[in-house]
Amino acid sequence: MHQDSSALSLADRLRPEVRALRPGDRLPSSRALVERHRVSPVTVTRALSLLAAEGLVVTRPGSGAYAAERPEHAPEPSDFGWQAVALGDRVVDPSGVTWLLTRPPEGAAVLSGGYLHPTLQPLRALATAAARAARRPDVWEVPPLGGVPELRAWYARALGGTVAPSDVLISNGGQQSLTTVLRAIAPPGSTILVESPTYLGVLAVARTCGLHPVPVPADEHGLRPDLLAEAFEQTGARVLYFQPAHQNPSGATLAAGRRAEVMAAARAAGAFIVEDDYARYLGFGTPTPSPLVSDDPDGRVVHIASLTKATAPSLRVAAVVARGPVAERVRSTQLVAEFFPARVLQETLLELVTSPGWPRHLRSVHAALRSRRDALAAALARDLPGLGHSRPEGSTHLWLRLPDGTDDEALARDALRAGVLVSAGRPFFPAEPPAPFLRVSYGSAASEAELAEGVRRLATVLHS
Repeated sequence: MHQDSSALSLADRLRPEVRALRPGDRLPSSRALVERHRVSPVTVTRALSLLAAEGLVVTRPGSGAYAAERPEHAPEPSDFGWQAVALGDRVVDPSGVTWLLTRPPEGAAVLSGGYLHPTLQPLRALATAAARAARRPDVWEVPPLGGVPELRAWYARALGGTVAPSDVLISNGGQQSLTTVLRAIAPPGSTILVESPTYLGVLAVARTCGLHPVPVPADEHGLRPDLLAEAFEQTGARVLYFQPAHQNPSGATLAAGRRAEVMAAARAAGAFIVEDDYARYLGFGTPTPSPLVSDDPDGRVVHIASLTKATAPSLRVAAVVARGPVAERVRSTQLVAEFFPARVLQETLLELVTSPGWPRHLRSVHAALRSRRDALAAALARDLPGLGHSRPEGSTHLWLRLPDGTDDEALARDALRAGVLVSAGRPFFPAEPPAPFLRVSYGSAASEAELAEGVRRLATVLHS
């Protein structure tokens, strides 16, 4: 469970004050804390609950909060120094994804994040689907290996082309699928090519798996095949990861004329293509091109199909599509590492996507995202007219080019202090960025009014 970051911050500020009190001393009233720290009563209540869980505070209903009694002899702090030797020098750095899953501060305009705002999620349909799934007598049993057959068949039909249900492996969400696939096909120490900029989650996974991500430049038409062929030749890489449709963060979709060239470059290098199709159901403009895997007779493409971005964050079910020996390698890796995705979630997703409400939900999301994209673009044109940005026909964000010399990470921090949450562009680059950028999301905000207010706050910070 994620704690409210404002409550955590307040608890950090109160902790030394509480420790300076004598046991039994009364803390300032909740109203006084609200006024002093300029937070909401809910934030104060949560912060005091955190301190109470630590044994520092005792709350008495109707009376207030008091410094707790302390043991006469505090235990000696544990010595964990031995673990540094046992763990070795391998580092797992979660910083690239932690902030994606942290709740925004209270009162902030949320122009960052990859999930739909709850008002755009099919929450009622999900509740109905989950209730129907839970009534099935075998829903808590071990699912068939590979996944629930009906769900595998649905994915195969949805992807089209030559994809068969036997090619589909149901998996635990897009991020876990990515981890499983990279573990299966790329040995530690090897190189993986990624488009630049790229989804920052793949950089975190690759580095955790001991892989070396090498950038291949992309432009407004997607990955550049001419530079891809050169990168394969120079690095000897046998894996390319990219997002052909509504790329994160740029929003670009691979141009039709480049599809065959990308496949040819991978074929010449004897390499796999990991096709991350996270945004297929978020396209609201020109129809999203068919996935590369739908026309892949020699098993070159390992496809990851996720519905989480179009539904809700905790519906952690996706599919991996692969053919030939690599399919068995991916299935075996999943089985060893995680057994299988929970059957109840598989059945819930199946109920959702086969219900009459699924097409209606997608139409509603597409209309809302198109309107929000246009509202965000209009706000940028009004308050930050000199900045260029992408105009995607899918996904949930704009890629904003900042003036040369801008420190995008410092700008994002200053913007947060001003009450607007945006994403610095630097973490999306596997190497040095060519220019400063921001990723500004329109799918995670509560309303178009919040988008306009967020841009206004951002403009104030940038102009200052």
